[in-house]
Amino acid sequence: MNPSDIGLIGLAVMGENLVLNMESKGFSVSVFNRTAEVTQKFAANRASGKRILPTLSIEEFVSSLAKPRKIMIMVKAGAAVDAVIDQVLPHLERGDVIIDGGNSLYSDTERREGALSAKVLNYLGMGVSGGEEGALKGPSLMPGGTKEAWQIVAPIYRKIAAQVDGEPCCRYMGRGGAGHYVKMVHNGIEYGDMQLICEAYAILRDVLGLNTDELHDVFDTWNRGDLNSFLIEITANIFLKKDPETGKPLIDMILDKAGQKGTGKWTLQSAIELGVVVSTINAAVEARVLSSMKEQRVRAAKQLPAPIPYRYEGDRQKLVDAVRDALYASKIISYAQGFTLFAAASKHFNWDLNFGDIATIWRGGCIIRAKFLNRIKEAFDRSPQLENLMLDPFFSSILEGSQANWRLALALATQAGVAVPAFDASLAYFDSYRQERLPANLLQAQRDYFGAHTYERIDKPGTFHTEWLK
Repeated sequence: MNPSDIGLIGLAVMGENLVLNMESKGFSVSVFNRTAEVTQKFAANRASGKRILPTLSIEEFVSSLAKPRKIMIMVKAGAAVDAVIDQVLPHLERGDVIIDGGNSLYSDTERREGALSAKVLNYLGMGVSGGEEGALKGPSLMPGGTKEAWQIVAPIYRKIAAQVDGEPCCRYMGRGGAGHYVKMVHNGIEYGDMQLICEAYAILRDVLGLNTDELHDVFDTWNRGDLNSFLIEITANIFLKKDPETGKPLIDMILDKAGQKGTGKWTLQSAIELGVVVSTINAAVEARVLSSMKEQRVRAAKQLPAPIPYRYEGDRQKLVDAVRDALYASKIISYAQGFTLFAAASKHFNWDLNFGDIATIWRGGCIIRAKFLNRIKEAFDRSPQLENLMLDPFFSSILEGSQANWRLALALATQAGVAVPAFDASLAYFDSYRQERLPANLLQAQRDYFGAHTYERIDKPGTFHTEWLK
């Protein structure tokens, strides 16, 4: 066989599907997996008859690639990535490219790029979003590293990415760990999106009493409007699925105990380090943590007092519309916080992130793909230095029009004792950001009282300290 255009290590679901995607777009691919049986099974089944070369050793794998060699790693983030790099490193030559397509922490990517560049090798950290279907049919790709390295592999990745309006959902993000940072925040926003949808579901189920067929109709209707998105679409579909064992709606048979893989937590850690508020994402991460405490919650439900049972008896459509507006407004807040974090990170790491490009490549392939992202791109086209997405005329008008319903939905949820932490965090962020004067003056007085931390005054410059007990 002729040398392969690219090689991929790690044949789990995402790896396999990316290989099949590359092959379907005209590229020949060599593959390797630590467990030889996995490689052989893939070769005998899904890869059979295709321009996919199975290899059973690192030496065979590397020698099968055209130069400069392009090696994509699709293994679990962390030590496994370092182990694979150590395996291939002795067989590489100047100018070869390693691409990490896993959910690696951006700082690990920066470390690896520095180490490999010292050996005159190219390293790219590439965020890949879209799940197994996206990997097979066209993901959203977020590459970061040197431009020279990106230019070597760009023809492959731009072709396998999702395509929207004739444009690939794949653009160069910036040097170092920029690509994996963008993917990390993407996942944080995804946490927020999913939690907000869950809270909308909780209000409609517990306050309005909608059954799963009615919930499907609501979400299906929303998906035909401004909330059109992959997550709203699949949520509508979820409500139609019946459990084959009991005949009941499957959603009602699923344990309310959510998992997470860490990218949401990483987003929070970065936000804290950079001094940026991402309260909606924080609420979403904490909601998953609380959900995991199922046994404690079962015990607490028998001991802690609940409010007087409440069921909304007013105009049903009015509450459905209120929840829709609360979801839309809170979604704006979540993205506003995410892009504010991008701005801080771009400045701190000197990445020169292009926010319009980020919104553009999220329009297809990825989990948070949505019609709404066109509006974000337009906002940054109008004002590339926009301080906060809420200040864009389009989004500020949406927030203004949604405000009454937003507050109504949260008030009714609170009255009924339905926890909506991400809705609450989003509205609190909006209310805090829009206020010229916050109660932090009292906080500063307290700090000066017990720790002589000083304060500033509103009527003259300088810093001041008061002997509060005199």
